[in-house]
Amino acid sequence: MNKKNIDQLITDALEIEATAAAEAGMVGYMARALVQATIPHKNTSEIQYVRKNGNYRLIITAGDPLIGLPYGTAPRLLLAWIATEAVRTQSNELVLGRSMSHFMGELGLLPTGGRWGTITRLKDQSNRLFACFIRCSYTSDDSINPNKAQQFIIADKQTFWWHPKDPSQESLFDNTVTLSQRFFDEIINNPVPIDLRALRALKHSCMALDIYNWLTYRNSYLRNKTSIPWRALQLQFGSSYPMTGQGTRDFKKKFLIQLKAVQAVYPAAKLETSTEALTLIPSPPHIQFKQ
Repeated sequence: MNKKNIDQLITDALEIEATAAAEAGMVGYMARALVQATIPHKNTSEIQYVRKNGNYRLIITAGDPLIGLPYGTAPRLLLAWIATEAVRTQSNELVLGRSMSHFMGELGLLPTGGRWGTITRLKDQSNRLFACFIRCSYTSDDSINPNKAQQFIIADKQTFWWHPKDPSQESLFDNTVTLSQRFFDEIINNPVPIDLRALRALKHSCMALDIYNWLTYRNSYLRNKTSIPWRALQLQFGSSYPMTGQGTRDFKKKFLIQLKAVQAVYPAAKLETSTEALTLIPSPPHIQFKQ
């Protein structure tokens, strides 16, 4: 993280501390299925991606091998907008607005052109995200709780009238996304409240976004001090480090750097670290669940 990003992070952290998310109108949501384990951080030639969090398993398969799997910060920000809008409207048909620049502003992105610009990246990652298949499964270790599994696509239909070459130009018709019923139900039945300002503050790092979402979710039900080995965290998060001793050490180093950024915007999260594990200490979630 460069000095400019650090300075902005400090500014954002002070704003978050000064004003509650509800008061600022910045309460958002994520789908629990995509918080317990996460999508890829980097581009990959693989067409199937697997993450594991204890008994929970997430499998993402590219709907079109020529398009590939979603990765990076753009689909994470898009998923947060989708979940937030679904909870707000209680509808699976979402309206993205009539201009690309307006919608990108909703995601906290500044429209920039060119091959590596945000416009190209958002268009590419939207195509990847809406084309992929997602399978979530939970394997029980006892005879009381059932084994569960579900699979879904993000959207049944999407209609974009945007003008990428002129992102500020308004289209004649609304740009819309119709969520699949299963994904919509997953959001509505299991929303994870988050502070959208935190996402914007952490948007330069996939891992920071993932850690933030996961921590506030875990703290919503954590009752006892819990230690999680670094290798287990490496299996859970969408990083590309190899499952070797050196790979785990490299993962831990990157994780701890991004954890500091997360703690800047979420200082109430209590943690301890050791050579072997990350220890979670019961803390308030960043956004309190509604009773």
